[in-house]
Amino acid sequence: IYDNIFDYIKDIQSGSLSINGQEISQLNKKDLALFRNKEIGFVFQFHNLLTEFTALENVCLPALIAGNSKKEAEKKALELLTLLGLKERLQHKPDELSGGEQQRVAVARALINSPSIILADEPSGNLDSNNANDLHQLFSHLNKELGQTFIVITHNKKLANIANRKLEMKDGKII
Repeated sequence: IYDNIFDYIKDIQSGSLSINGQEISQLNKKDLALFRNKEIGFVFQFHNLLTEFTALENVCLPALIAGNSKKEAEKKALELLTLLGLKERLQHKPDELSGGEQQRVAVARALINSPSIILADEPSGNLDSNNANDLHQLFSHLNKELGQTFIVITHNKKLANIANRKLEMKDGKII
C-alpha cells in the first residue's frame, strides 16, 4: 500500500486514506463501521471479550454482524479456535479461561472475517512461550499465504524480529 511510513503519514495528514481501493475518509459512520468489521481485525492487549458469551460465541460475533449465517460463522470460528488449540474450550465463558486462552479467543475473533489488516496490541503478552511462538508463526503464515497485513505493537523482540518491516519508537517518536 505504502512504500514507506512517510507516505502513509503524508496521506493521513492530508486527510486521505485508501485501503483496498476504498477511500476511507469518504465513508459515512455506518459504512465505516461495516468497513472496519470486514477489513480490519483488532487484537486488544486486554482481550475485550464479552463475559456473557462463550468462546465460540465471542468469535462468531463479527461474522454475524457482517451478515454471515450462524452456521457459516460457527464453522469458521471452530476452525480458528481449533487452530489456536482451543477446541476443548468452545463452550467456556471468558472467566473460565486462562489469560492466554482468552487472548487466543481474541485472536480468533480478529481473524473470523479474514480481514485485510490486523491491528494487534501486545498479542502474545499473556501467552506462554510455546503458545506465543505458535501465534507468531500463525501471523507469519497468514501474512505470507493469505496476504493479510499485521500491524503489531509489541515489546517482544522475537515477534518484532519476524516482521517484514520494523519501526521502533522511543519517547513517542519513531527512531
